[in-house]
Amino acid sequence: MFNVLVINCGSSSLKYQLMEMGAERLVAKGLVERIGLDKGIHTFSPVGGSAVTEELPIPDHACACELVLAALLHPEHGVLKSLEEIVAVGHRVVHAGEKYSASVVIDDDVLDALRECVPLAPLHNPANITGIEATLKVLPSVPNVGVFDTAFHQTMPDMAYIYPIPYKLYTDHGIRRYGFHGTSHRYVTARAAQMLERDITDLNLISCHLGNGASVAAVRGGRSVDTSMGLTPLEGLMMGTRSGDIDPALVGFLSRTLDLDLNGVEKILNKESGLLGISGISSDLRDVEREYAKGNDRARLALETFAYHIRKYIGAYAVALGKVDAIIFTAGIGEHASLVREWACRGLDAIGATLDPFKNATRHDESIISKSSSRVRIMIVPTNEELMIARDTAELVRRR
Repeated sequence: MFNVLVINCGSSSLKYQLMEMGAERLVAKGLVERIGLDKGIHTFSPVGGSAVTEELPIPDHACACELVLAALLHPEHGVLKSLEEIVAVGHRVVHAGEKYSASVVIDDDVLDALRECVPLAPLHNPANITGIEATLKVLPSVPNVGVFDTAFHQTMPDMAYIYPIPYKLYTDHGIRRYGFHGTSHRYVTARAAQMLERDITDLNLISCHLGNGASVAAVRGGRSVDTSMGLTPLEGLMMGTRSGDIDPALVGFLSRTLDLDLNGVEKILNKESGLLGISGISSDLRDVEREYAKGNDRARLALETFAYHIRKYIGAYAVALGKVDAIIFTAGIGEHASLVREWACRGLDAIGATLDPFKNATRHDESIISKSSSRVRIMIVPTNEELMIARDTAELVRRR
């Protein structure tokens, strides 16, 4: 049995999946929440069994890792007989800067590189590093692999990733567009090629990862050539609480007008904008849709703006690619919100993409939802970042 443990650490949480890679089969998954608090919560869900939840103090990520391993080995609801059955651990890491364009086995040099990238991802990388260090502590003899959100977009040409600011800021401080959600974009574009029974090297695809965080990627021949997120995950599409693209001068304007420091302005743009900011209702699209159905005009405006931003990026990337073979919708909103898909596809007949309203309204699994006459396919492809991480991890460990 080739079991890979996939770990995704946040600042106060740890999501995980155990996958058996011979059959690429999910064995168990879980979530540790409220790390660092007196009343932490750990939910463990073995495939084919009932979920088990426990509430207890979880002081740090090392403790969270120990809870995960204990659950996997539990005599009643566990799925492993020994920790030796875990062959490798794969970690989702948000930012690797320009250091890595592919997944790597983690060693001291890799950890040092990730620490250097903390200023580029201060909300994400520290938690990712903590998760890696905690895992190395409790499983010291098991190889750990880093799978980076930014790696897939390292194939962008320089004209796409450079900012039109003094070039020295790039050379001295690494200020450029990096892009995120790379693991998801890589998975769904590869899967779309399989669904279309085409070689991915012959395809031009536009991938729309739409969740609480959202991004669009232009992918030519399986390689990212542009993406909507930039130096940070704030750039690009409007999102659940993030503003996306704005006039840069708005930062100074808000600071002066509202007497805010930079932290205060960043809080507005990262935590109080997007769907939440426009609707005044919620960052959860489902809540906004419910209010729209009741006639709430600000909910309508939030949904229209979100869909318009998606449509605008699709149009831009259609031009960047030259031709488009398929448009992919993925992640929570992309897979389940038929209204957003419908509105985002308005006017895309101009690039040869015509949505089938019936297919769009009734299909939520892997499917092609464009009309049969549509030159450009419109697709729903559920993402599976954990499987992508597990695959990379298994491949690297097998090579050793």
